[in-house]
Amino acid sequence: MAAMRATSSFLSRRGLLARLSADPLLRADNARHFLPGAFRRFSTAPAAAADEEPIKPPVEVKYTQLLINGNFVDAASGKTFPTADPRTGEVIARVAEGDAEDIDRAVAAARKAFDEGPWPRMTAYERCRVLLRFADLMEQHSDEIAALESWDGGKPLEQTAHGEVPMATRCMRYYAGWADKIHGLVVPADGPHHVQVLHEPIGVAGQIVPWNFPLLMFAWKVGPALACGNAVVLKTAEQTPLSALYVASLLHEAGLPEGVLNVVPGFGPTAGAALSSHMGVDKLAFTGSTGTGKVILELSARSNLKPVTLELGGKSPFIVMDDADVDQAVELAHRALFFNQGQCCCAGSRTFVHERVYDEFVEKSKARAERRVVGDPFKKGVEQGPQIDGQQFKKILGYVKSGVDGGATLVTGGDRVGSRGFYIQPTVFADVQDEMKIAQEEIFGPIQSILKFRDVGEVVRRANATHYGLAAGVFTSNLDTANTVARALRVGSVWINCYDVFDAAIPFGGYKMSGIGREKGAYSLRNYLQTKAVVTPLKDPAWL
Repeated sequence: MAAMRATSSFLSRRGLLARLSADPLLRADNARHFLPGAFRRFSTAPAAAADEEPIKPPVEVKYTQLLINGNFVDAASGKTFPTADPRTGEVIARVAEGDAEDIDRAVAAARKAFDEGPWPRMTAYERCRVLLRFADLMEQHSDEIAALESWDGGKPLEQTAHGEVPMATRCMRYYAGWADKIHGLVVPADGPHHVQVLHEPIGVAGQIVPWNFPLLMFAWKVGPALACGNAVVLKTAEQTPLSALYVASLLHEAGLPEGVLNVVPGFGPTAGAALSSHMGVDKLAFTGSTGTGKVILELSARSNLKPVTLELGGKSPFIVMDDADVDQAVELAHRALFFNQGQCCCAGSRTFVHERVYDEFVEKSKARAERRVVGDPFKKGVEQGPQIDGQQFKKILGYVKSGVDGGATLVTGGDRVGSRGFYIQPTVFADVQDEMKIAQEEIFGPIQSILKFRDVGEVVRRANATHYGLAAGVFTSNLDTANTVARALRVGSVWINCYDVFDAAIPFGGYKMSGIGREKGAYSLRNYLQTKAVVTPLKDPAWL
């Protein structure tokens, strides 16, 4: 949810698979020389698990083409690109590679569907019923969806099957419920006028979703856009296009009219840039890096000044007070950072711990990291799968080196796991200082940085001393402390004695350079509605 944020990057990754074997950093025989001794400090069991023959995913890839105007079609150029299995780097399937011409086709289809089609003209209740039927189909096909999400993204199947697919389904039902509850106002005027305030669909919405949570971001963006009566052109990340294409087919099976949802997999410099700068797009929503968000904002401004919603990077503090139950705090901080292989925009990546409990916390965090089960995401009991690709893998190991070179104490981890794929050991650093790179930049990987503080005023000041402001966690048994810190932190979400609670009704987004606007909840509807005032004179009104 940082220059390398999870997203369909504007840096092309063509040729990635060919580069992996050539890069000495990515070869197993050189990995152990990256940080000498790190392998010896870590259990060998995860390495053995990662080297086992990968489990065959229980799903077939059915959809690899672009979805335009209700039909799956090839890219205009005929080009395709590989989507790879992070467990091995091997190709899962070749997917149609959309570019500017395909974005033009998709926007034209969406425009026609909005201007002439039935979707914005049918009753809100009927739109509600289509979205509910879609949610039912997601539930019926949940096994296939979860398997695709795990295969394409390297996520543990238990996470996708029991967490992400049910959450995405719930999100669609939530917005289905909103469809017939979006209404305007009648407001009093100072003279004899009848004033209506209408909330209208904004038109054609362009949406760009990231690779780290492709299914959830599909629901977070497509759900409110369709509930409001809009048409959508969605660009998937090139790393993880499969689940969005699959569920888009189910949405049409549920009765969505053609052209209302168009899905174009592709790369940032081509498809992403074309969508962001398209004169026929009325609104843009993007989840990804802060750097790429700036580019998208600029492209939108230079074209038709379309409004933009941005959910960007983070460097979220997780604050453990001295009155905390250390065992519980260690477990929660562990999950806050290592969830989804650390590839989470709101990961609790700066763990601030009070000096009175710091040493105990570090030792127990080390033990917990070394118990973390790393391996094939389709194997039961696995907590951590591979990183998304070789580029992210290399970047994370670079941050490990930076932490060591900068003077932080490498407590555990720091190397790859196994000899193939993109598995990395759960890594813990202690004695981290605010000015260190690992405390400043969004790593997007399984590296926990533990910092020491003395009092509330100090930790609030240090927690806020960042360009980011996405989320934070506070662990304390004192309600007054919790309230004081929660109100002082300049972030969009504060979790007290919990973390990563993502109910469909809870708004999510950031302060500062973590974004503009909010996803989820009623607040997300504002992103896809225009406000219109209609004023009519009244002749001899009985009342005003």
